[in-house]
Amino acid sequence: MTNGHLDIIYRAAKLFDTLYVGIFNNDKKNPLFSTIERKVMLENLLLDFDHVQVIVHESDLTVKVAEKLQVTALVRSVRNAQDLAYESEMVYFNQQMSGIETVILLADPNLQYINSTRIKELAQFGADISKWVPGLVIKELERKIEKK
Repeated sequence: MTNGHLDIIYRAAKLFDTLYVGIFNNDKKNPLFSTIERKVMLENLLLDFDHVQVIVHESDLTVKVAEKLQVTALVRSVRNAQDLAYESEMVYFNQQMSGIETVILLADPNLQYINSTRIKELAQFGADISKWVPGLVIKELERKIEKK
């Protein structure tokens, strides 16, 4: 969980009466934390948001989970042209499968280069990552790295 993720959540929370933040299992991303560990961290970071609910799903399409929750829109974010190309394809398929609209939020220019892969790499080398991730995440990263 980076400050970029949190920025998108904070901005999206202003747009909806209820916001579900989904944590999905994605083996392609080789996550350092389990979905449950990520859920607990995120819930702790979002304590001030009564209308934001963190959900975990291990094995279903985002759009199918959204249908079950009866949401009106999916919120996605893009940092660059590569993200936009990927998200455009996702918008197409999600629209075709469900009719659910997608709202795309552009990353804050000051946060657009932050990604979890880079943060993990920097943390493993002991770099100061405090300007890119919340303190809670730093503590959990340090704990995980020490175990390895």
